[in-house]
This record gives sequence, structure tokens and C-alpha cells, in this order.
Amino acid sequence: MAQLPSITAADIAEMNPPIALLPVGSWEQHGDHLPLATDALIAATIANRIASRYRLLELPPVTIACSHEHENMPQRPGTVSISATTLAALINDVYASLARSGIHKLILVNAHGGNYMLSNLVQEANVAGQRNMGLYPGRSDWEAARAAARMESDHVSDMHAGELETSILLSEHPELVRDSFRNGDFEATERPHLLVLAMAGYTSTGVIGKPSAATAEKGALALESLTERFQPLLQLFDEKPTS
Repeated sequence: MAQLPSITAADIAEMNPPIALLPVGSWEQHGDHLPLATDALIAATIANRIASRYRLLELPPVTIACSHEHENMPQRPGTVSISATTLAALINDVYASLARSGIHKLILVNAHGGNYMLSNLVQEANVAGQRNMGLYPGRSDWEAARAAARMESDHVSDMHAGELETSILLSEHPELVRDSFRNGDFEATERPHLLVLAMAGYTSTGVIGKPSAATAEKGALALESLTERFQPLLQLFDEKPTS
């Protein structure tokens, strides 16, 4: 599993980082071939690369979040969720604690699409015109990562435990990917009532996507793209907001 950040208090004092990164994942079923911790591992991997490249403070990942769409799947047990209210309270508490130590900007590195409320939380934090909080990657960043890696699938068809997620774990944690990914494809491109029917209404395997197309090389290219594309967001936090 991914190691927790090894930075010390002395390291932080020397670095004096202006921004902290909080990886946000989930603890949810990912079919038969990926671990429940997949989203947390991916979020932590992206945050680690960004923190190393741009000298920012990397925090430990939030490993349980809003995964209610993966519950009620008796054949794919293990998912654990917290409410959107609890997740918001946790992030706000982290932000307040960072501010007391002199770090006033927080960027959430999210790797679970079901954490919808993070967008609202970040908007609310910035409503007074201050640039206090950010959210990364966005959908365009994920799409650019797919293009950079020359993936076969797109964001819609490869929603969960598919080519993208499997490729990243093959690149960073190959020991955690089971060989069943090679024949784990499941198609459910049309999902008009996902909020009502949840994942159980559209997949019997817990997968929606094409994990058979995954490779470690694609995962490495996707991660490099995500690291590079963080820079414009970082520049926004370096600029002084206009009133």
C-alpha cells in the first residue's frame, strides 16, 4: 500500500509551504481485480507527485468518503461511506487547523467521482473573493490524462475500475492488481438514473469500463499529465485576487 507522507515538522519549517494538498479517496468495491482502497491510493499518488514537483505540503489521504452508490451490492461487499455533511466537516476542520499553523490555502486532490459535494464546498470557501481552497483534478484534466496515455476508452464508458484506474495501479502498485482485470470488462454506457438505482442498477460485477485495455505504461503517462496540468491551478493561488 502507499506509504503515508514521511515529512517531519523540521522539513515543514524549512520548506514553509504556502499550500497543503489533501488527497480524498474512498473505501468502495472496485470489482474483483482492484482493492477497496483504489481511489485513496490514486489520490495519494497524484498528491505525492504534485507535492514533490511544486514543493507543497502533502497531507495523509481521506480514505472513507461518499460512496453510497456502491452500497447495497451483496455480491461486492466491503464499501463503507460517510455522509456528505461529515466529509464537509472533516475538510473544514482540516482547513481551520492548517490556518492556525499559518497555511491558509488547501487544495483537495480528489480521485472519487462520487464525492460530488466537494465542488460546492470549494465554491463556498472562495465566495468572498479569496482563493482559499481548490479542487483537482477536474473532468478536463482526467480527459487530458486519458488522451496523453492514448487510452482506448473515454470518461463516460470507463467510469469505474476500468482502463484508467487499473492502468494507474499497474504503474504504481502492480502487486495490488489481480489478473482478473484481463477479462473484467463490463459495458454500461447509458446510466440515466444512477442517483436512484446506484451502481447495482447498471453492473453485476461492480465494474463499468474496460480494464482489459490497461497497462502500466498508460498509467505512468496519465500520472505525468495530471502532474503537469496542476500548474495553472497553482498559479491562480500565487496571484492576488482582484476585488
